[in-house]
Amino acid sequence: MIPGWPEADLPVPVARDGSELDGMTADPDCLIPGPIYFMYRDLARTDEDRRWLESRHIRYDITRIPPGTFCNEYVKTKGHYHPPAPSGIPYPEVYEVMAGRAHYLLQRPDLSDVVLVEADAGTVVLMPPGYGHVTINPAGDDLVMANLVSRSFSSDYRPYEVSRGAAYYELADGGFVPNPAYAEVPPLRRCPPPDLRQLGVTPGSTLYDLVEQRLPLDWLDNPGAFAGILQFP
Repeated sequence: MIPGWPEADLPVPVARDGSELDGMTADPDCLIPGPIYFMYRDLARTDEDRRWLESRHIRYDITRIPPGTFCNEYVKTKGHYHPPAPSGIPYPEVYEVMAGRAHYLLQRPDLSDVVLVEADAGTVVLMPPGYGHVTINPAGDDLVMANLVSRSFSSDYRPYEVSRGAAYYELADGGFVPNPAYAEVPPLRRCPPPDLRQLGVTPGSTLYDLVEQRLPLDWLDNPGAFAGILQFP
């Protein structure tokens, strides 16, 4: 179910219930029954890995999003923003598609940029500082993804709740449609996954390789020192 992680090594996941997305869908009256995705938080393969991650204020998680639609919209995460670090630069996050296919829908709070990044298995995608993000499973298989993120903050879901979701909805039979709750929605910009070699993420490597190889992850907890390279092209 989770590539590379025996079931016995995984904790009981936190389930996101469909009711938590009430009013955040293309059909505002859509009711989503039961859990829609599952989050395995704060994972480590060894005690040494856990101590290393904790010493750097970093958390490794895995999320599984089963396929499906609700009211003609592809299943998606709730969406959230990250607050600023002490430097004033918001915390980034990085995802790896372990299985399936993902559409990452990112947006700035002022909607000066709304970006779609499409990613297949083996792809690592940066959520740059200042972008909120929603993950969509547009395929017929489970989407399984890992992430590395700082432990130093809590995600902010409120802007997505107030605005009935992201700037766009992805419909199963109609592509992306603007969210009418926003006064004005800019064109959707499609962007390939950025090259992350400057951050130590080489082609073919996994996020857990960064942990096992003890590569620097300061850019996740101290983004102000790396602001010049934590951006989309």
